[in-house]
Amino acid sequence: MTGCAQVFDSSSGSTPFDLQHAGLFIYPLGACLAFGVFVFVERWLALRRNRTMPLSYVSALNEDRVVSLGGDDASAAGRIVARSRQVSGDSDDLRAFARLEASAMERGLFLLEIVVGAAPLLGLLGTVTGLATVFSGFPTDGGSPDPSIFSEGIAMALLTTIIGLAIAIPALMGHAFLVRKVEKRAAELEWLVERLGGGEGKTGGAPATVEETT
Repeated sequence: MTGCAQVFDSSSGSTPFDLQHAGLFIYPLGACLAFGVFVFVERWLALRRNRTMPLSYVSALNEDRVVSLGGDDASAAGRIVARSRQVSGDSDDLRAFARLEASAMERGLFLLEIVVGAAPLLGLLGTVTGLATVFSGFPTDGGSPDPSIFSEGIAMALLTTIIGLAIAIPALMGHAFLVRKVEKRAAELEWLVERLGGGEGKTGGAPATVEETT
């Protein structure tokens, strides 16, 4: 196991986890990381409260001041209010427009799902490739394998798995966080639509309260 020990020997001039040992798999894994970070940051910024359901709208809903709301193009709620002024009395059109706004909030989330699935599979492919390299290095006459080939194969098998999981686990957590935020914002927009006139035929009662959080 001398070759394997060389992989983790920091005194040999390379770090214990030298990314070069991952071979060509570092490029698709790096692309997964870049896509994952980009999508998470872009969606997190896009789902900020001032871009979806500003606190002024939440306060108006909680205080039953919907008629005082003015539409604008700065947020999803503002666009829905503006649409309600244009199609006064057409609740079906307003609901359809709100669904479009909710659907737009999900834009790009499928890329995170792809990263969650692709990164571990790329790591597994690297593992299989590394093990194939190890076993192909054994001489047919039963002699000792080339230590350099042995260590490179083991390093690829281990590092690609580690990198793939290190990318997939945060991506899975980020995807769950964003999906939960989209669901919350969509529920708030649905309530806004109801208060704007989408639920004229429903019985009244004490208004619900939306938590004024970011």
